[in-house]
Amino acid sequence: MALFIRQDDERSELQQRIAAELQQKVKDNSKLADRPDGVDDSQYIKGTKTTTSIAWVWVIMAVIIVGVIIWLTVISMSR
Repeated sequence: MALFIRQDDERSELQQRIAAELQQKVKDNSKLADRPDGVDDSQYIKGTKTTTSIAWVWVIMAVIIVGVIIWLTVISMSR
């Protein structure tokens, strides 16, 4: 840490300008990191529908189909 403080005292104008630009870049990137997907607005969601109340029926049907496939596989292997 002492080296950074010492270097700060002896920086030229170019070094100071580059350091300021890098600090600004870091600040800008940290603002983008606050958003988990990096999307600025919610226009990509426009026109989509919310999940209906019968979505659980599709989940149960998928579980039953996977169960039947596993059951048929086990039966065909035992013969």
